[in-house]
Amino acid sequence: MNDTKKFIIPIKGMHCRSCEIIVENQLKEIKGIAKAEVNHRQNTAEIYYDKEKPSLSQITEAIEKAGYGIGQEKIKGLISKDITDYKELGVAFLFLLGLYFIFRGLNIANIAINPSPEGLTVWLVLLVGLTAGVSTCMALVGGLIIGLSARHSKLHPEASPIEKFRPHLFFNLGRIISYAFLGGLLGLLGSTIELSSLALGILIIAVGLIMLIMGLQLIGIFPWADKLKFSLPKSLSRVLGINEHQKEYSHKNSMILGGLTFFLPCGFTQAMQIFAIGTGNFFYGALVMGLFALGTLPGLLGIGGLTSAVRGPLAKKFFKFSGLVVIVLAIFNISNGFGLTGWNLAYGQTKNISLNDPNVVLENNVQIVKMKELTNGYSPNKFTVKKGLPVKWVIDAEAPFSCAASLVMPKYNIRKNLVKGENIIEFTPRETGRVPFSCSMGMYTGVFNVIE
Repeated sequence: MNDTKKFIIPIKGMHCRSCEIIVENQLKEIKGIAKAEVNHRQNTAEIYYDKEKPSLSQITEAIEKAGYGIGQEKIKGLISKDITDYKELGVAFLFLLGLYFIFRGLNIANIAINPSPEGLTVWLVLLVGLTAGVSTCMALVGGLIIGLSARHSKLHPEASPIEKFRPHLFFNLGRIISYAFLGGLLGLLGSTIELSSLALGILIIAVGLIMLIMGLQLIGIFPWADKLKFSLPKSLSRVLGINEHQKEYSHKNSMILGGLTFFLPCGFTQAMQIFAIGTGNFFYGALVMGLFALGTLPGLLGIGGLTSAVRGPLAKKFFKFSGLVVIVLAIFNISNGFGLTGWNLAYGQTKNISLNDPNVVLENNVQIVKMKELTNGYSPNKFTVKKGLPVKWVIDAEAPFSCAASLVMPKYNIRKNLVKGENIIEFTPRETGRVPFSCSMGMYTGVFNVIE
């Protein structure tokens, strides 16, 4: 090994550790090369050889075969100076604004299924899944899919629509398998796999930040955003199946990512998880959660099919539109995540609050608060209560299979999955200030204003 020599060549077009693996594997096939160490951040490859130095033509051919090129990357500024980028972004924004008003008018986000638990059948579970796939859960899972799929298509314009669509098939296959298996465990164990409000909030914030970066990369206005990567160590990447044929994609990775969505907070998902627990049986628990995941298939595959089919001149405009969608959803989720963690800047602010709340009645020194849970949140959702007096919170759940049915109040570590009809939560406010509550996604919110 003492006779080993090395030289360094510049490589352009790399963007992650997967790119390093691809180039390294191609270079190792060249006779005479003992080792190759590629660094995508420095855009270089250190090539080690023992005897005769490999020819530049062989190296160039290997690198081009991997889908990259020899040379220096062009220096990019912090922000694009191409006026076309801003024109296309403006058009995308107007289109997004139009879609927002259409969806708002159709009230799609507030669709819900309200059967009693005793009345759930195979078809109803599938219908709940279908509803979840095109409504509130789309903000988190759908936003993540849009970002990942659009980013993948942008980085691999040479891929065919079928090749671009393939990751979505494995993503959803992973969802169905994972949901069925974990649903079976819920049925078998009779206890829920759930995270605390703080953990859920941090999880949503983390997903939101990832979505935000992907959105910035997609709109193409900020070149520096392309330098921000989320990648695994090369050794772990190889174990997961990322190789020279797959670039940063692998079937295993897509399936794992789809499976992990089981733990993302969504009222529909959690309602089905509670029902799976109630079955007390592995087979029926697996059937409930597997069918639910199967029901979400049309909505999630629809997004994948759209991003996979876009090609040619239209692709650049579509990526900007997708980037804006992902950024909006990212900001929405980050805001919701902060609400779930309890890190709320509004704590302690109780100015301009009415002291006489008609929705709060004092009976036997207990403050009775009545509220309805609906498909579109809580009504009423603001209450004024006195510090030190017990609160009996009576909630009439009219939509137990909607996102709003999973209720959390981080301040007092309260978490309840509402069932149809009357639900009671009791707590005693110990300090003045604002005490927020929300659904488990932080989408539907409310507040208790605690006064002296």
